[in-house]
Amino acid sequence: MGSDVLTERAWGSASTSDPSSTRTTNGAHGLRTASDATLPDPTPIIPYWSAKRHLTCGNAGPRSSSARLFPWRGSAPGKLKTANAALVLCLNIDVDPPDIIKTNPCAALECWVNPHSLPSHKALEAIGSNLQHQFEGLSLKIPYKPILDPSYEDLRRFCLTLRKQAKDETVCFYYNGHGVPKPTPSGELWCFNRNYTQYIPVSLMEVQTWLGSPGVYIWDCSAAGHLLSNFITFAERRDQDAFTTRGGYADGMQPYMNSLQLAACATHEQLPTCPELPADVFTSCLTSPIDIALRYFIMTHHLPNNITPDMVMQLPGDLKDRRTPLGELNWIFTAITDTIAWTTFPRDVFTRLYRSDLLIASLFRNFLLAERIMKNYHCTPHTHPPLPATNTHQLWAAWDLALDTCLRQLPELLAKTPGAPSSPPSPIIGAGARSGHISQHGPSGAPNTEKPYQYIPSRFFTDQLTAFEVWISRGGSALTKRGPLSLPLQNGGDRCDTPDVVNGTTAPDADLVPRKPPDQLPIVLQVLLSQPHRLRALILLSQFVDLGPWAVNLVLTIGIFPYISKLLQAAGQDLRPVLIFIWARILAVDPSVQVDLHNTGGFKYFANVLATQEDNELPNSSEHKAMCAFILSAVARDFYNGQMACWRERVFDACSERLEEGDFLLRQWSALCIAQIWDSNDEVKVYGVDRGIQDKLILMLSDDSPEVRSAVLYALSTFMGAAGGKGQGGAGTGTQYQLEERIHFRMEVAVATGATLAVRDDASPMVRKELLVLISCLVREWRGHFVVCAWMYWEEDRRWRAGEPHIHYHHTEEEVTAQALAEWLDGFGDDEGSREENRVLLSSFFTIFVVLMELTIDPYHEVATLAQTVMDYIFALLLASPFAKLNLIPPLPVDHKPPGANGVHSRVSSAQGSPLMQHPPSPSLSRPSNTLRRTSSFANTLRHLTGGIPFPSSDETRTTPSPVPSSLSRSDFFTASRPPSPNFNIAQYASPYSRPPTPSRDKERDKERERELASPPVSPTAGTATFLPSHVMEALVEEDMVRLRARRREGAHGRRSAGSGLGHAGGSAGGGLNSPCESTFSMDSNVSNVPLGCGTGNGLRDVLPLKSSFFAWCCEYFTEPQMRQTEADEPGSVQYNYQVWRQQRNEQVITETQKQAIVAESSRWDRPVANLHVNSHPLCMAMHAYDPHLVIANDNDMISVWDWTQRKRLNYFCNGNPKGTSITSLHIINQDVGGIIMTGAADGIVRLYRNYDPTVNQGPLQMVSSFRALHELIRVRRGSGLVLDWKQSGGTLLTGGDSRIIRVWDAHTETQVLDLDTNCESPVTSITSDQGSSSTFIVGFADGLVKVFDRRLEEEDAIVRSFHEHHSWVQNVKYHPRISGQFLSASLAGDVRLWDLRGSDAAAQTWDLHHAGLSVFDGHSQTGVFATTSALTPANFRHQRLMVHSISDLSPLSTLSLPTGLNAYPSRQPTPYIPRHTSFAFHPMEMLYAVGQPDGSVKITGCKLT
Repeated sequence: MGSDVLTERAWGSASTSDPSSTRTTNGAHGLRTASDATLPDPTPIIPYWSAKRHLTCGNAGPRSSSARLFPWRGSAPGKLKTANAALVLCLNIDVDPPDIIKTNPCAALECWVNPHSLPSHKALEAIGSNLQHQFEGLSLKIPYKPILDPSYEDLRRFCLTLRKQAKDETVCFYYNGHGVPKPTPSGELWCFNRNYTQYIPVSLMEVQTWLGSPGVYIWDCSAAGHLLSNFITFAERRDQDAFTTRGGYADGMQPYMNSLQLAACATHEQLPTCPELPADVFTSCLTSPIDIALRYFIMTHHLPNNITPDMVMQLPGDLKDRRTPLGELNWIFTAITDTIAWTTFPRDVFTRLYRSDLLIASLFRNFLLAERIMKNYHCTPHTHPPLPATNTHQLWAAWDLALDTCLRQLPELLAKTPGAPSSPPSPIIGAGARSGHISQHGPSGAPNTEKPYQYIPSRFFTDQLTAFEVWISRGGSALTKRGPLSLPLQNGGDRCDTPDVVNGTTAPDADLVPRKPPDQLPIVLQVLLSQPHRLRALILLSQFVDLGPWAVNLVLTIGIFPYISKLLQAAGQDLRPVLIFIWARILAVDPSVQVDLHNTGGFKYFANVLATQEDNELPNSSEHKAMCAFILSAVARDFYNGQMACWRERVFDACSERLEEGDFLLRQWSALCIAQIWDSNDEVKVYGVDRGIQDKLILMLSDDSPEVRSAVLYALSTFMGAAGGKGQGGAGTGTQYQLEERIHFRMEVAVATGATLAVRDDASPMVRKELLVLISCLVREWRGHFVVCAWMYWEEDRRWRAGEPHIHYHHTEEEVTAQALAEWLDGFGDDEGSREENRVLLSSFFTIFVVLMELTIDPYHEVATLAQTVMDYIFALLLASPFAKLNLIPPLPVDHKPPGANGVHSRVSSAQGSPLMQHPPSPSLSRPSNTLRRTSSFANTLRHLTGGIPFPSSDETRTTPSPVPSSLSRSDFFTASRPPSPNFNIAQYASPYSRPPTPSRDKERDKERERELASPPVSPTAGTATFLPSHVMEALVEEDMVRLRARRREGAHGRRSAGSGLGHAGGSAGGGLNSPCESTFSMDSNVSNVPLGCGTGNGLRDVLPLKSSFFAWCCEYFTEPQMRQTEADEPGSVQYNYQVWRQQRNEQVITETQKQAIVAESSRWDRPVANLHVNSHPLCMAMHAYDPHLVIANDNDMISVWDWTQRKRLNYFCNGNPKGTSITSLHIINQDVGGIIMTGAADGIVRLYRNYDPTVNQGPLQMVSSFRALHELIRVRRGSGLVLDWKQSGGTLLTGGDSRIIRVWDAHTETQVLDLDTNCESPVTSITSDQGSSSTFIVGFADGLVKVFDRRLEEEDAIVRSFHEHHSWVQNVKYHPRISGQFLSASLAGDVRLWDLRGSDAAAQTWDLHHAGLSVFDGHSQTGVFATTSALTPANFRHQRLMVHSISDLSPLSTLSLPTGLNAYPSRQPTPYIPRHTSFAFHPMEMLYAVGQPDGSVKITGCKLT
């Protein structure tokens, strides 16, 4: 059972999602280690009904914490965007402040200018100019204003001007106080008076008032900590006062605490005075980091060739050119500081500081260098918000290595570089003024014939990419326990990133989390800027985002989005696969980027790929085009502008062309893309109808893929008005202004009818669920027609019950509905065409209505719940319609027992707890008159009528069977038990009566409306009506047409504006008809006393159309790993090891049983193995081929699973088939990889269950799927129920029984592939097929016939042989286990016959074993042995004779007399569908068999092989 979670895509498609387009063996790079080669290679085994759709039924899984997107855009409330900057320099050159004692020699350089080398005023200007250039090197878009030695008035004026210009954006305030006293402890900085004779204190309170908020403050002075701490104190006080007195700040203004600060040192520290360093070392680190880093490196490291600081300042290159030495160092520095910040700071802090604003990001990135350098000089820079220390980060070693590699080449670079200056640069030229060009000519301009030195680039990025690749290929997808090596907690909550829920169940290792991401992730982002490394970086990035949503979150938070957006403008073909893959992952995790793709035009990139006809231009073309279709559907989803943009780029046409592609994933997403483009978009719907897209989609409902069929139904549902996004939906197919009114009407009915007839019998509950969404759209728009159908159905049901003697009717007409229909059609006069058209249309509605009724008792709980919602809505409309006032249908007596319910439930008493009884809308509609009464959910009643299990109320949750309470009888417990629920049973019943709470300000209006709704629509005398059913039909049908006209009129005059943006209302095109209580009223009917609108359910809750979760489920595909093997296929994983063990164990069992089979044909079969007691009558049994499991179905339709080696019951659950039916077939499928229990019941339903073995710890028992295998069940006096035969090798299920046909189902496609007529009036009693590749199978009938069918032939020629020697019920047929072409059959008369398909019509051999009759017959599938048991007779019922025979010998191998445990002969059989009292089953592999007796005892006996 370990690999039941395997999907079927692995064998169904050869394509892969690897954007590197290389089919690999292990991961994305095809690295197969030696350890892999030593492991056995498990044979690929196809497990059926184990794909993701079976575990989730198209329901999106719960969003794990890892899928919760962190705000990566920097759009938090504290987002900063710098508008301008003030660069305040208080130097007062040549005058030292009184509180500073300078050393000799002392640091002198300010902005790389020696202030004493020039006159003071020129030096100040040079310093200010250099400082401005250095800041411009960080961000050119911001205007910088140097303020040199300002007076108090100048400072105030400049600050106020900056704030006025910046408006609500951020102001940068830089303060250099090297020429004034240190800041005071009370938070005062210093400037000058106008004559420069006094130092004037300036309080930070004043600065805050001038500059406002937000701001970025840089304090470069000794004791700068005073400014930082006092600023925080004043800011907190201001913010508190603002919130206390004014309730907060005005819109656009941020709290002062949102301001950022960078301080050069702490309160008690003084700036370094080392003469080798500049005086403004803090400013140099922030604004010219490469220059100060080079100077610091040569100060602390010994390099050869006597490299001096002057030589370092001559390092050639341009900071902006990554191909030059200087540009490469700058690139490496940016990558390293980004990575240090990413790996050290909290996620929200990193996003705010490093991904909001270019200047802020540069300052805080360079601050890390300042901290590293200045801490070595006993100076500790500080920031607000405070940041963890980073000066000892291990990546600084990589920075030192990069500097060392570069500087070792410096002497040769300077010696062989033409035009290199021979003298140090001018002291007034700062780092920001580097020319960045290497001259190709000498100083005289003459050509230089000497070959220039070729700079050897650093291997930094290559090595970092290799490290990143190693992390991914060596367990990047592995999970670990929470700790220092795990993914850190997300900010903003106590939730942590956890692995996604896989296949709908939480894995046994749910307490494990992803590993800590590699440190190289920000470096990979930087590598995207380099053309040589770009493809490799993108491939590695795609492999990383393939790990899951948590990886996509990290990549987005780091800041990949701008880079990956610009790459869409690249024309390189080699980047296409990987870009498509990465964008698909991004949109699957964060759909909000649809706006960015639309605004930048990036969606055109994917539209062009999707429209490309040449598949050879793109590796794995189909799968990458499917990703493009997904991306474009995400762009269009819930976004009108995106829809129209995709339409204009002919995406709609490209998708319609891709509907016929061979890859199912491309067909699926093409349909889903169409669905999102025309969702609530009248223009596109008109365009689609003109091109017949809806007809093309209906033809695709026979597709082999259930996902494609569901996607097509989803597209048709959005076409019919279902919401593809967040809206409620409605408004049908829109205006369709190009069609006439009646043609529009017929088109909507034809779409729904065609889809209903195409998939009503689909085996996939996911498909049936999507069909219900489509039907709900039609019900909402044409509710009047469905009310008519419901009334006709109710009347037919009344006539069916008319035979009850105690029921009296006021109307004795036999054909009330026929008369009403005829009178309604007569209203169309002599127009035969109109009469026929309306009759056909009403017939179509009735067909859909009947299918909807069948779906209310669907065996899959979620499908039935949704169908109940739709059906109850229709019957609520019926109860509120004028039909309820016609004195035709009396209330049912409480003691009335409908036929067929075995007198157990009544229509009224069976649903006292129904959801519909919770909130009746008005007293007037539930008065005790001779009208229809609202008694219960009609769907609930229907299920009671069939003897089934009632629906739960809306607040009831699913429960698993528990031991029988002592207070309940066993029969009561069986009645109350429910079958196991599907995995994701998220469907909720929605009552049409329960109203949502209303805001208090609307109470008066709602009370008035309720009074209006409470009054009857008409006011005749109580209990009388002056109109006929035909009048009501005419009124309801006409109102549907009025609603259509209103919809068309509203769509024509109220078009949605093109700029509606996100979240357009799904049902706004309906002209105010979204809710039934808002329906239009008209008195235009010929029947004046039946106002239009009285049948549309005034006061009913708007529960339709249903909402599908299929699109969200499909999107999960792009959040799941595609480049690596599943956990079950990953060597070394628990699942892999378990499957390897199972395969080895299974092969060992096969080898042993093959040896035993030869001996068993001549040995005794009476060795006792185990005795079990099952507390009920075992009727059907099946043994697992490899596990010691015995599955038993009893007479109460309860299924028990036993470990017969331990004599222990593992599980016990209810099958859920209606009372009066029983389980008639039992199989275990997928036995190689675990097992799924398949049951077939007499109601024609097949049900499948997984996780029946709790010892494997795979989760609770779950219903995998269920479907109606046979619809055409016939009533016979003695039926066989549903007979199944499962062929594991081909995934084929043969179904027969009480039917004239044998239906062949394909488990791959979950569709019926063939219906074969039995040409026999008797029911099918047994079916067997060859487990090889043969297409023939053998069928036994109740009249003794045995027929051989060949599925390859035409239906009329499918019966190739018939054998007639049996004269009674054929109990079973079995193929000869060793000789091909021979089979055995046995009848209840006691004769067993051996037939040869290649011989005559006479039996090759006959055994007449039980003269009094035969009970069971079975043959072993591995050895030539069969077994029979005698029938119980009045003369011999205490014991039963069991005989085990060899096919090659007439004498029995063993004969046993088994006690039945009966004290009297049973008067009737335990079930009318199984003509026996006992059960028998051979083990599929081992030499064992099990016998079940009426007293509940089960004996397992084996062969004596020695």
